[in-house]
Amino acid sequence: MKWKRALAIVGLVLICSLYLIALVLAFSHSAESKKWLMAAIYSTVVIPVFIYAAQLVIRVIRPNDNNNDTDTTK
Repeated sequence: MKWKRALAIVGLVLICSLYLIALVLAFSHSAESKKWLMAAIYSTVVIPVFIYAAQLVIRVIRPNDNNNDTDTTK
């Protein structure tokens, strides 16, 4: 299923970018670096939960999916 892969890539990019911002701000001795680190740690849990919830909503909206949540690429 291509939409699952797209959601996973978006989540990965968001989490990695938050950690990159936190790392850059930590080396620049910014006052906001602690807040960005806490946001990155928080998003490590929250973003995958939202992605899972989005997958559940899509599964409920389209219950007649014949793939049964398997990625069959041939």
